[in-house]
Amino acid sequence: MDKLQAMQVFTRVVDCNSFSGAADALHMTRSSVTTIIQNLEAYLKVRLLNRTTRRISLTPDGAAYYERCARILAAVEDSETSLSTAALPRGKLKVDMPGSISRLIVVPSLDDFHARYPDIDLMLGVSDKPVDLVQEGVDCAIRMGNLPDSTLVARRIGTSEFVTAASPDYLSRFGEPKSLPQLDAHVAVNYFSRRNGRIMEMNFIVDGEPIEVRMRSKLAANDGDAYLQCGLQGLGLIQVPHFFAARHLQTGCLVEVLGQWRRAPLPVWAVYPHNRHLSPQVRAFVEWVSERFEGCHLLRKNASEAMDHVRHDSVRPLVTDLVHS
Repeated sequence: MDKLQAMQVFTRVVDCNSFSGAADALHMTRSSVTTIIQNLEAYLKVRLLNRTTRRISLTPDGAAYYERCARILAAVEDSETSLSTAALPRGKLKVDMPGSISRLIVVPSLDDFHARYPDIDLMLGVSDKPVDLVQEGVDCAIRMGNLPDSTLVARRIGTSEFVTAASPDYLSRFGEPKSLPQLDAHVAVNYFSRRNGRIMEMNFIVDGEPIEVRMRSKLAANDGDAYLQCGLQGLGLIQVPHFFAARHLQTGCLVEVLGQWRRAPLPVWAVYPHNRHLSPQVRAFVEWVSERFEGCHLLRKNASEAMDHVRHDSVRPLVTDLVHS
């Protein structure tokens, strides 16, 4: 029995909470994974996993063995990495990110990534909502906003500023608001969360404090592209990440309003599971994508400075799913 492979298979079954998921992640058949776990338990003379038709769970012996396996596998990978620091990272890398970030920031620069790391086979997942990294076998993901999942290791790679905007047609009919009280005479296109259905009201930072403004509205959307199109069609004021609307702002199809009271910027993170060693492929991708975000004019270079002047305990985790479109 290959003990190292058995440890790798066992830890992946636990991480995925599934024999099938582990088989997919390791590019093995389910029967091979099952056989390896059975042989491992026979060799150790203990049951590592409780199995039912619907779920699996660790036994006390399995939990203790899992922790030891995780440390051993991390040490092995550290040793291999230390002996090959001069070599370029190689192998498969599965990443996940929101559609707008993929479409507008990452994909246009992938030729640079492949030129720098020609031996990495990138599997780019584009999802409308955050995926379970462990269950889906994702090595790394890009997420925006406050992170609800404390089990993930997160590295901040950028900051995204928001703009409040309207089409020239809308402004010709309603006029341009010059102050927040003037919003009473305007209408908004609302955005509602696809996760909980909650309407996300307009929000502005005034003297370092977030101010929520409830506006008149007869239209709401839960898709970022549809929300943007509503603004372009003159159906109301919208509030979107700057990179999402940058092209339309440059061409004049959208006009920014109330620029002195922008919504609080949101951090952008690269995240990966805490119990998964940071592989050379993940490290390379995180470093590369950090560079792309740092140099990306679409995010506005003053966003990080603006965020430093906002009371972080008062910033609510709004509109984070607007970019997942």
